[in-house]
Parts: sequence; structure tokens; C-alpha cells
Amino acid sequence: MLRGVLVREASPDDVRAIAEAHVRGWRWGYRELYPSGVLDALSVDDRERQWTARLAQPAIDSFIFVADRDGGVVGFAFAGPSPDEDALPGTAELHSLYVDEDIAGTGVGRRLVVAASERVRAHGYDVLTLWVDEGNRRARRFYEAVGLRPDGAAREEGHPLVPVVANEVRYRRRLD
Repeated sequence: MLRGVLVREASPDDVRAIAEAHVRGWRWGYRELYPSGVLDALSVDDRERQWTARLAQPAIDSFIFVADRDGGVVGFAFAGPSPDEDALPGTAELHSLYVDEDIAGTGVGRRLVVAASERVRAHGYDVLTLWVDEGNRRARRFYEAVGLRPDGAAREEGHPLVPVVANEVRYRRRLD
């Protein structure tokens, strides 16, 4: 467990730092999955616009948590209602989870998942799902270690800010 990292709810003041963490997370997390040119072309400014919009008008049941180390964001999690057409009432989704490479394996990612899970559960959700790139073995091992399991659903998903299509599988966990 890494000391000196505070997991807290994000504020609008965190937007730029979340965008930077998002780009860093993509660059190291997907470097074995996507072409380096795609990852090198990621724009912090594009991500900042995305997170500004999300934090400017937060949904009542969507939550963003950051891992703060000495005033800098080294990871974040974003959770809210599942948009999946087959989602039953009470299903939340972990839409994003990224940590810096030097933070991976320290327990910070787990703390972010716990914070997001506790918050959505407190808001009446009893199932947590997420989508992960089928080839991202490291992420899949992590999600399984925190109690999520593949539920058999799969999809091809394009990303709005990068020219890639991912083959994703869905993971699920009850929150009781």
C-alpha cells in the first residue's frame, strides 16, 4: 500500500490533472495494444475538454475520484449508471480507471475501485460492470483480483478521441 496518496472526490480544479493522468494512463496501459503513433498523438487538451464537460455538469449519480499524491493526480476512477441496453436497474458501470505506471501495483487502483463501488452502492446500485480491452491481460488480472468476473458480453467499441476500435469484454460484480 502506497502511503501519502489520498483518494478523494474530484473537483473542477482537478480537470487538467485528470486529463494529464488520462493520457499518461493510455500511453503506458495500452502501449502493447495500440500503435505508438496513436498513443503519441493523444491530446491532453482534448481530454481536458472532455473532463471539463463532465465535471461542469455532473450527474447526480456519477462520480469521479482522484488519487492525489502531494497535490498531483496520479490516478482516477469514474463511475455512474450503466448505459448498456441490457443493463438491469441497479447496474452501475466503472467507466474509467487509470493510474500512473509508477503507482500500478501499490494498492491505489484498488482504493479507487473501492471508493467508486462504495459511492454507487450508497446511491442504490447493487451491480458494478466495466468494459476492458480483451487483450489487456494486466487490467483483466487486476479486475479479477478486485472481484469482477467476465459475464460473457463482448463488443467492438470505437473511442471518440483516438482512431482505434477495441474488442472489449464486460466484467461484473455484485456490490452486496
